[in-house]
Amino acid sequence: MLFDPTNKTSTLSLCQTQTAMAVLKWVFLIFACLSLFAPPPAATFSSQQIPAKFLDLARRPELFDWMVGIRRKIHENPELGYEEFETGKLIRDELDNMGIPYTYPVAQTGVVGFVGTGSPPFVALRADMDALAIQESVEWEHKSKVPGKMHACGHDAHVAMLLGAAKILQQHRHELQGTVVLVFQPAEEGGAGAKKVLDSGVLENVGAIFGLHVSTKYPIGSVASGSGPVMAAAGFFEAVISGKGGHAAIPQHTIDPILAASNIIVSLQHLVSREADPLDSQVVTVAKFQGGGAFNVIPDSVTIGGTFRAFSKESFIQLKQRVEEVITRQASVQRCNATVTFSSDEKHFYPVTINDKRLHDNFQNVAEQMLGIKSIKEMKPVMGTEDFAFYQEAIPGYIFYVGMADDKKGPFVGGHSPFYRVNEDVLPYGAALHASLAARYLLENQPEPPSSKGSSHDEL
Repeated sequence: MLFDPTNKTSTLSLCQTQTAMAVLKWVFLIFACLSLFAPPPAATFSSQQIPAKFLDLARRPELFDWMVGIRRKIHENPELGYEEFETGKLIRDELDNMGIPYTYPVAQTGVVGFVGTGSPPFVALRADMDALAIQESVEWEHKSKVPGKMHACGHDAHVAMLLGAAKILQQHRHELQGTVVLVFQPAEEGGAGAKKVLDSGVLENVGAIFGLHVSTKYPIGSVASGSGPVMAAAGFFEAVISGKGGHAAIPQHTIDPILAASNIIVSLQHLVSREADPLDSQVVTVAKFQGGGAFNVIPDSVTIGGTFRAFSKESFIQLKQRVEEVITRQASVQRCNATVTFSSDEKHFYPVTINDKRLHDNFQNVAEQMLGIKSIKEMKPVMGTEDFAFYQEAIPGYIFYVGMADDKKGPFVGGHSPFYRVNEDVLPYGAALHASLAARYLLENQPEPPSSKGSSHDEL
């Protein structure tokens, strides 16, 4: 019965009403307190909205300025492969600030973080973090403070972008339907850090891995991607050609290893021009020639060395075999002996970088929704190598370029140059692409629910 203030017989009802209201008030307070500790509802992502939403977040001044600061700190303090101790500490400090757990050390100096549920599916994002042994020639406020070392390939930007993606993903961790593995990898520049990360077992349950590289070839706001082989396999060889030294005035009493080496070098070039399919790109380059020390002395031996590259495992094996045959047999023609060695360890042999077709389709979809179809460029295969290929031998993987060329900011030279610069406007694009690719992958690769067929339940 409702309380009627004009009815004197409703005093009991007033007391009952006040009591009921007090009880309801406490119930509401209890539920409000409990809601503070309850996890947010999961799976509120809209798959189609993720790319644009994450790009907006990455462009916000607080996140953009933070990424710029991270990148500049790393740039000022470059560290070579397997020496990235301070870089790794900076990464760990930032992950600690975000509340993201991680494993350290991985592959000596690497850091691997984890965002999400901690359960399947697992998807990985990779950033390389080593610098190069180059003296920086660009004069600016945040120039390298370490003589003879600089970030001349954009790895400082790669780390900043992955940390930016980590911040975005951590803010949405309750919406992630799986786990994102953040791989801060050492020693990409010739040290095959990817192989050591893989061998550590930290990626054992990962279903896919994405990587990126900033590029001065493509304009800011664009990306370049491709499916299938995009970078070559590479190996290195060295050969010692031995003859018989003597005075240069009486060559008939010598066996000239320089002449033999010269014929070998010319013959090696025929492997590609005369034996390789013109549609199957291959390279053989002799980049080392050592021997002799005087103008009038023919040496006892000389050493040559170089690299050979191909876009398929079969072509690579065939090329390696022919390199050895040409060197030994041409040396024999010139009455010399030759000993050929190949660098078989992972530091000097990189597999073909092959982008997974299904991940390519995923990338194209995400990039189109974020940047528009006109901003997606074709990633033409190159004869360079990437140790990301080691991941792809074990896990479906995908690597792409993020453009940063901008005529308004002057010319940007390619990597491994003392005049290399990074256009910091690229940072939001890389961070948003990383985060979007990971979140989308988790949404679209949920494990199948357990089948109920054949199960039974007995009532007590």
